[in-house]
Amino acid sequence: MNYRVQPSAQVDDSAEIGAGSSVWDLAQIREGARLGEGCVVGRGAYVGSGVRMGDNCKLQNYALVYEPAELGDGVFIGPAVVLTNDHNPRSVDPDGNQKRGGDWEAVGVRISDGASIGARAVCVAPITIGRWAMVAAGAVVTKDVPDFALVVGVPARQVGWTGRAGVKLVEEDGMAGLWKCPQTGTLYEEKDGVLTEREG
Repeated sequence: MNYRVQPSAQVDDSAEIGAGSSVWDLAQIREGARLGEGCVVGRGAYVGSGVRMGDNCKLQNYALVYEPAELGDGVFIGPAVVLTNDHNPRSVDPDGNQKRGGDWEAVGVRISDGASIGARAVCVAPITIGRWAMVAAGAVVTKDVPDFALVVGVPARQVGWTGRAGVKLVEEDGMAGLWKCPQTGTLYEEKDGVLTEREG
């Protein structure tokens, strides 16, 4: 075995765990889940049936990632984050009978490469979080988040842009639509509400 699982964790035999990954105490990895290489699943975290995670993802303590969520490479999920999977949740049907697994259609949250979800944020499926986006702690995300967007609040709203380093970008003086990372100096261009990395 080329990954580490603590004795108190529950990992289904059908789950796939990538090389160099770690699953910590009391975490649960359900059937058919697939974790890439170098992933870290913190204490008490939950990874639902068939969830797909890319390489180098981090799920902090008590994060709940319900199926059919999909996480790209390098995704960060903060402590106690919840990725929901039912747009209209009910315990019972209209007749009062308890709902079972086949009585509803699961919808997922898709988180693209490099994105980060802050502590105790809730992502309400079905939504997509864009590449390198940043969701602030405690936010409730109810609609898609663009690449590099910084969103905060309940419901979450965009308040700026963030680069690959996770630092809020600043607009270059006198250069409308040109943004710079104060940490790395990388430049980004905004056009029609879409931010892209500037080439060269």
